[in-house]
Amino acid sequence: MIADFAKDNLHGRLRRDREALLWKLDGLSAYDARRPLTATGTNLLGLVKHVATVEARYFGEVFGRPSPEPLPRWQDSDGGDLWAAEDETLDELVGFYRRTWEHSDATIEELALDARGHVPWWPEPYADTNLFAVMVHVLSESVRHTGHADILREGLAGRTGLRPEHEKQIDEEARTAYRAKIEQAARTAAAIKT
Repeated sequence: MIADFAKDNLHGRLRRDREALLWKLDGLSAYDARRPLTATGTNLLGLVKHVATVEARYFGEVFGRPSPEPLPRWQDSDGGDLWAAEDETLDELVGFYRRTWEHSDATIEELALDARGHVPWWPEPYADTNLFAVMVHVLSESVRHTGHADILREGLAGRTGLRPEHEKQIDEEARTAYRAKIEQAARTAAAIKT
């Protein structure tokens, strides 16, 4: 009984966060969706591609259910899943992510939480694991990268990329005052000798 609740809860949260990650792309140009926004090159479309690849590997290879999508071998990973190549369109990568959901969802639905899997890129003794641990891990990855996407999107547009029905009207004056208050607190704290 608790296993069904746990599985449904984790799966529901994963589905929610998948959609939230894609919201960050809404209304962006092809350039803004893929351009590097940090010193390390982190970009919104690259986050989508990375999370799709993570899901494809964990809910595919780990349980002997390889993704129908072509993936490079994990041993050969060169960071190419963290950015969109010139010939990869936004629609193609979003489609890859959505098709990965279908494959992942089938794995989650068909296996019990204690179904055994093997993660060859995890160190021993953790490499032999189960669906529950993989669901928690993938959900953590998705949440983490969706948080990154919130910050990147805010830097691009001053908003986190939520859909209009989920976002209240922003009071720009109040936002500016709030930011100034935080800036002043930081300056004051820096001036205090400890």
